[in-house]
Amino acid sequence: HPGSFTFSKQTPDLIYAVTVAGNILIIVLVVMDQHLHTPMYFFLGNLSCLETCYTSTILPRVMAGLLTGDRTISVTGCIAQLYVFGSLAGTECFLLSVMSYDRYLAICKPLHYAAVMNGRLCLQLVVGLWIGGFMSVSIFIFMISQLTFCGPNEIDHFFCDFRPIIKLSCTDTHMVEVASFISSSIFTLPPFLLTVASYVYIISTILRIPSTTGRQKAFSTCSSHLIVVTIFYGTLIMVYLVSESDALRDLNKVFSVFYGVLTPLLNHLIYSLRNKEVKEALRKALLRFFVF
Repeated sequence: HPGSFTFSKQTPDLIYAVTVAGNILIIVLVVMDQHLHTPMYFFLGNLSCLETCYTSTILPRVMAGLLTGDRTISVTGCIAQLYVFGSLAGTECFLLSVMSYDRYLAICKPLHYAAVMNGRLCLQLVVGLWIGGFMSVSIFIFMISQLTFCGPNEIDHFFCDFRPIIKLSCTDTHMVEVASFISSSIFTLPPFLLTVASYVYIISTILRIPSTTGRQKAFSTCSSHLIVVTIFYGTLIMVYLVSESDALRDLNKVFSVFYGVLTPLLNHLIYSLRNKEVKEALRKALLRFFVF
């Protein structure tokens, strides 16, 4: 929407390049370094893959619009962008809950960790959460595709999000909104509650560790994930639960930038800067590169 944001033409390019490069680097490190062949880093590699897809759904279209001046998008393309973006958001909810459960087992049930979180279960969880994420929005996306849009078809946003699209329809959208609410409740509330419950148990277990060193070591294994969870759910809740009044509409756009653009940019930085094993794997990779 003209005037909603002020971007230089280089800003999205730089954010996209750093996001993709950083997340691909983490994927390469997880694949190449034997020390990172654990469930925790297997899930982290999937998160980096998801974040790369996530930001690729939004920023290339923004960059094309800034470069060419053409900010139009077809109805089919807009609904497709909403479907992919919504599916990836649902997948991330599932993945973050699985990662929190992994940390719960590692800290609260360490003797059972290796037996429970084996390679087969990890693979099944990852396949299930990707399939579940793309199924979670299918029904109401189909319902949106049946709506009639009768202009002026100007989206008051920088990408095709649910609320801006619904506002453009000249047919009754009540059933679509109900379907969206039910779908969101079924597919995002349980993962959120599982994540919260896992961290309640994790924090209570850490606080019972007698030594300060032990508490610090235990907390360091889950602090990066806790930061990522807080940023993702905090901005997501602000966008979709804050009232859509005119005074708060621009604020919602700002939070949309956070969870849609800046969160994928920050996640790999958080994991790489706060995680000793990732930094050590990066150091070894750079050493091998320079020796080569």
